[in-house]
Amino acid sequence: MVLPCATPAKITRMTLPKLPSFQRFFAPLLALGLVALAYRSYGWPGVAAALGALVMWMLLHFTRMLQVMQRAAKRPKGYVDSAVMLNAKLRAGMTLLHVVALTRALGSLATALGDQPEVFCWSDGSGSTVRCEFVGGRLKTWSLVRPAAE
Repeated sequence: MVLPCATPAKITRMTLPKLPSFQRFFAPLLALGLVALAYRSYGWPGVAAALGALVMWMLLHFTRMLQVMQRAAKRPKGYVDSAVMLNAKLRAGMTLLHVVALTRALGSLATALGDQPEVFCWSDGSGSTVRCEFVGGRLKTWSLVRPAAE
């Protein structure tokens, strides 16, 4: 039984410092630099080889994304084998795709669609829940909620 993101009896909250992200600017500049270097070194055949390598990299990324989503489609939404182990493996800055790959299941959305931060929850069979907050598609904070001892 998958429990919704409930109010916790005991919360363990972890937050790591935010690191600057240059990926959205660095990756296109690196690709453009690779194409320019290939043109300067080998001419148009070099450009064709560099563009081929870039397309191959994009196809590999797309294939990995589809594989993660296919695995997640086969499991119940918001379920994880062990919430404690998931909590130990999480790191600030992880992408939502990486977290879904760790859990092998989509998280249950606890906020309205499009709100920032987006909050997803994963629960295990013992009632423990991991609540993750994503800002801009990257993990910002997470908390482990364990059921009260009886």
